Amino acid sequence: MSFQVQIPETGESFVAKAGETVLAAALRADVRLPHDCQAGGCGTCRVRLAAGSVSYDEAPFGLSPEEEAEGYALACQAVPEGDLVIEVPLVTVTLPEPRLHTAVVAGIEPLCDGVSRLTLTFPDDPAPDYLPGQYMNVLLEDGVIRSFSMGSAPGKGVLDFHVRRNPGGRFTDRLLARAKPGDRIRVELPMGSFLYREEDYRPLLMVATGTGIAPLRSILEALMDDPDCPPVHLYWGMRTEADLYLDREIRTWGDRFDEFTYVPVLSRPGPSWDGRRGHVQDAVAEDFGDLSEHAVYLCGSPAMIVDAKRIFMARGASPDHVYVEGFTTGASAGNAAVPVPAE
Repeated sequence: MSFQVQIPETGESFVAKAGETVLAAALRADVRLPHDCQAGGCGTCRVRLAAGSVSYDEAPFGLSPEEEAEGYALACQAVPEGDLVIEVPLVTVTLPEPRLHTAVVAGIEPLCDGVSRLTLTFPDDPAPDYLPGQYMNVLLEDGVIRSFSMGSAPGKGVLDFHVRRNPGGRFTDRLLARAKPGDRIRVELPMGSFLYREEDYRPLLMVATGTGIAPLRSILEALMDDPDCPPVHLYWGMRTEADLYLDREIRTWGDRFDEFTYVPVLSRPGPSWDGRRGHVQDAVAEDFGDLSEHAVYLCGSPAMIVDAKRIFMARGASPDHVYVEGFTTGASAGNAAVPVPAE
């Protein structure tokens, strides 16, 4: 048994075999659908079902019940139950093709307890072309891949990464712990489609936990001094004051934006902390009753993202203007982001 899948916007169609996901069938037919992690976490492959229905082996955490109720599905996990007509978000930006590079370690420095800044240069290649928000894969000798978001804007020739230590991790505890300036590593970049969507031209609500601040820093650094940049609201959730490793830097960004608001939120603050407390998504909910006009960028833990999408959509956030980069953890992947593992 097989089912026909049609995409009216492009005039394309393809056939899904019994038990095959929409994305797997599209890739087999050389039909390009936006996708990234292929694990149901990032939401990049979200499509809208104009006709037909799908099922899942397990409910993907990258799709909220509210989104599913509005007819959205994740192509990487959705199995057609019959013929489908799907609506696919149009990507107006041409993504640079990933390339293999030999990178040279320029520096490693601690940012806070458990997080280090890794800087890489590319003396043997032209500076890699990437878009703010994308990530790179580190290719380890045993074939294992670890991935990290670029934490700086393109065009500088030096790439900046925020790496959270994973006890026992192959990269952070074995390779990075012994690395020194001048060491060479094999990388592939750019990867991913977590990007600033200029065509939205909506006020920006950017919400991060942990090292999820890195791709948001890359995006915002590229927007600094741009008179056409919409208003920016940045919320960053961490546990303690000591974890806010970019706090001093971020507080200077207001000088380079026409409208910029920064709100750090701590879940385990010390007694001297006089800022916001609790979960970062709850702080946003306290400040915004209506998010229908905003473009929302979420980067961090799955728990935050799932809860934030539920809360924000209840406040009118448009599913078509919510962009996600989610982190997850696991013994096999270390402290990994989906699709941006940050071991």
